Order: sequence, then structure tokens, then C-alpha cells
Amino acid sequence: MGREIGSTEYTRGQRTHYRHELRRNLDIFESFLDTAEFVDEGTIGVELEMNLAAEDSMAPALKAAEVLGTIDDEDFVHEIGAFNVEANLPVTVPQGIGLLDLEDSLGDRIDTADAAAREHGARILPIGHLPTITEDLFEGEAWRAEGARYKALESSVLQARGEEIQLQISGEGRGLSATFDSIAPESACTSFQLHLQVPPEQFAAAWNAAQAVAGPQVALAANSPFLLGKRLWHETRIPTFVQALDTRPPEYATQGVQPRVWFGERWITSMFDLFEENVRLFPALIPESRQMAEEPLLTEGSSPRLHELMLHNGTVWRWNRPIYDPGTSLPHLRLENRLLPSGPTPADMAANAAFFYGLMHSLVHERRPLWSRMSFEQASDAFQQCARWGLEARIRWPRVGRIRAADLLLDQLIPQAMEGLRDLGAAGEAVERYERILIARARTGRNGARWQIDTVTSLELRGMDRPQALAEMTRLYREGVDSGAPVHEWAVPARSGRA
Repeated sequence: MGREIGSTEYTRGQRTHYRHELRRNLDIFESFLDTAEFVDEGTIGVELEMNLAAEDSMAPALKAAEVLGTIDDEDFVHEIGAFNVEANLPVTVPQGIGLLDLEDSLGDRIDTADAAAREHGARILPIGHLPTITEDLFEGEAWRAEGARYKALESSVLQARGEEIQLQISGEGRGLSATFDSIAPESACTSFQLHLQVPPEQFAAAWNAAQAVAGPQVALAANSPFLLGKRLWHETRIPTFVQALDTRPPEYATQGVQPRVWFGERWITSMFDLFEENVRLFPALIPESRQMAEEPLLTEGSSPRLHELMLHNGTVWRWNRPIYDPGTSLPHLRLENRLLPSGPTPADMAANAAFFYGLMHSLVHERRPLWSRMSFEQASDAFQQCARWGLEARIRWPRVGRIRAADLLLDQLIPQAMEGLRDLGAAGEAVERYERILIARARTGRNGARWQIDTVTSLELRGMDRPQALAEMTRLYREGVDSGAPVHEWAVPARSGRA
């Protein structure tokens, strides 16, 4: 959720000052982008959010503070939920064996966190939504981790909205309809975030490419079909995150005011377009000025820190977010891909990373860009359909027409991504490993969401009620993580008591 802040309440004067500084930051950034020298090393990075579940019941375990204390490593940090832990991985490159090293690092982080969790009677679950979450968890404030930032964020969202948070998500039966007096449902959303360092002149192409393939990307990796006991979207994180942080009362949504978690509304021509949109469309949620934060204006390398602009950027949750980092000597720019769920295994997540980085490289260097052949609305619709239906979604695609997401991935996008990796200089063994995993997942239709749905269905047919089936499925999921095998190889329980 970003850096800590010093206050949870702000005066009208502080808000006015922040608005002026935000505009000033934006002007400085526009000039800086035109003249500055940026680091261009093509590095990649990863953030992995995970859940804590009680070892005996698989219910959410509010043990993050204790587990982080046991780990005692600055690479592991709090997330908003007291049952969430975030791990930051070393920066690497997609060339050579970089992706294989990423898989090893993911395994090391999960094992380290799980070992610490077991000392406190819990297990680590890399999964989009912890299936055993119930509405009772979100009563009171115990669900939330300590930190002024989280309290300030919640206060600002609720103040702007002026009423309770409401989740309305389609699914089995009548779907999910629930109200909350906090932003607690946001803590149910745990992700696997991919970072790509991009030079300024290439950023617009990279962002447009990431937006264009967001639908197929989320279909391939979907891993969040259950929330509050209901079977909903294959990637329910998408609507949950949008609604949990929605500052708009219904009337504003009807008027066309954009949500703060959003896909966007147009292709861009420069990185600056995104920051300008953020300032133009969204009021400040956490108006902490540079002076209040006691931050210097410049880094040692004379790059502007742009405190207000960066803080504001952190409270507009684009699925592909632009990141400016002033660094210490030279600044750099990153694309932060935020739409993937956590899990299931290091092999699955490394394969998801291979798909994204390889496809991005290929698309950015196409002679006729993909986004020039499709409307932005088409990309947005594909994103929604793929989040809803996963690999079975049917979407419209240039030169193809309407096609099942799994077939598009098999016929076009996975081969294109693997060719992109080869062109980047990825080791042959890495390309072959992740190509095999991705093709098998798309061909069998078994991503994490499909395995969860099939497993719960089988357990219910064997006589379990929904809470029992979700708890048992979560236990089996943890066994699958322990196995290290990609999710398409996981067994589904037989639908009767006989093996």
C-alpha cells in the first residue's frame, strides 16, 4: 500500500496547499520528462502479496505482525490486512536465466514466510482471495494492520463516499450483495505485481500494449473465484478491488465519474498523459505535503522527488500503473502491472511473468501496434469478460473476430510471448519450461480458479456444505503449493467417497 504517513486527518488549508503543490509537481514533471536522462536497464521486479490462514481450520489468521517479527527481514512488509504479508523480490532481468532465478526467489520467499507462520500456528497462502474469509472477519477493526496510512486511506474513502461500502458482484444464485462500514474487503485482494523498467520514449507503447492484452493475461492467471462463501467471477479480485475503494456515491457513478480503481478511458501518447489524468480527474485522498512529510525537494542526483504527485499517484489504482522513481543518481520509470492474483505456485507465477514480459517485448516492437487495430473499449470489455469467465471467456480480437480466450492464447499470444522471450535473450531452458506450463494450462483450461471451482464442486457432491468444502479446498490448495507442481497438474478429489 506504499510508504507510511504522519497524519490521518487534514485541515481545509492543508488540502488547498496540497492541491497547489500537486499542480506545481505536474508542471515540473512535464518539463523534467522532456530533458532528463533516465536509467534504461530493462530490469524487472516483483511484489508478492500473501494470506495467513490458521493451520487447523484454514480460517484467516490475524498474525501478520507476529509473523513479520519472526521473519525480521526488510523484504517482508505489512499490507492493509492483519492477515496479509507482502514480499519484495530482488530486481532481475528477463535475459538468460533471470526468470528461472525469479521462480527460485518466489519459492524462497514463500518458504521463509510459511516457516515463520507455522511458528504462530498459521500457514502462508499465495492466492487471490483467501476462500475461508467470512463477513464476521470485517467487523470492528481487528482485520486492519497498524499504520496511519491505512487509517487515513479508509477515512478519506468513506468521507468522500459519504455512506457504506457496498459489494454487488454477479455469480451463483443472486451473486454477492453485502455492505461494510469500512474498506475491509480490499484486504481480501492479494496480488502478484510485475514491474518493468521502461525508457520515457517507449512508455506509451508499453502501457498501451499492457492494456490491450490485460484480458487474456487475467484469463490465463485467474485464481480468485470465491469470496464470502460465494462462487463469483473467475478473478473476483477485479470487481472487489474496484468496489471496496470506490469513493463515488451511486449518483456520481451514474454521472460518469470514474472510479479510483479503473482500467482507463483511452490509449496514451506519453507517460505524462496518465499523471495529468490522475490530477485532473481525482481529488486528493491523502493530502500530505512535502513539508508535512519532511521530504527534500531534490535527490542527491538533483532529480525532483515530486512528493505530492507520487503520493497522489499511489491513490489512483490503475491496473497498469505508471511509476516515477527519482533514484539516487539517475531516475527511472516503471510500468507496474497490478491485475494478476497471487499464486498458485512459484512455477505458475514465473510462467505468468514470462508470458507478460515476453509478450510486452514483442508487442512494443511490432511494426503495426496491436492497439492501433482495436478500440480502447474493446480492450476494456475483454478485460471484464476474462475476469468474469476466465479461460472460457469469449472476446473480440483484431483479425480474428470473436474467439475463446484459451484458443487465442494457444493460437497466438503464448507463441508470440515465447518468441518475445527468445528475442530478449532468455535462456532456452527457461522459454521451454514456461511455454510448456502455459500451453498445458490453456489447453486443459485449468488455472487456479478452475481448480478451486472443480474441487469445491467435487467436495460438495461428496456431502460437504459450502464452508466445509472451502476449508478443505484451502487445505488441499496449500498441499498443492507444497508440491511445487504447476496448478494444471493438481488432482481434483473424486466426486464420490471412492477413489
